[in-house]
Amino acid sequence: MTKSTELLQGTLDLLILKVLSLEPMHGWAIAQRIRQRVNQGALYPAMHRLEHQAWIEAAWGESENNRRAKYYSLTKAGRKRLESEEQSWDRLSTAVQGVLKAM
Repeated sequence: MTKSTELLQGTLDLLILKVLSLEPMHGWAIAQRIRQRVNQGALYPAMHRLEHQAWIEAAWGESENNRRAKYYSLTKAGRKRLESEEQSWDRLSTAVQGVLKAM
């Protein structure tokens, strides 16, 4: 995996965790929240990966359209991971900003 792919994956994880910190929601709703920034083809594999890592959990429910949908929510471990990811993002963005301003 390339570094840019790893960065995108980490960023996508952060976005999913952040969206789910607002409220439990189904995959389509998560995609809608971040669709302008992320390709849906990358979103669902990331959600499955986060579920496998026990940072999110899923349960079947009924969507706004009365369709069966898988709803995702953060686990306790996911909340901790979100906090860690946000801190890492803050450090990275501060460092990049410092370099850009120095140029």
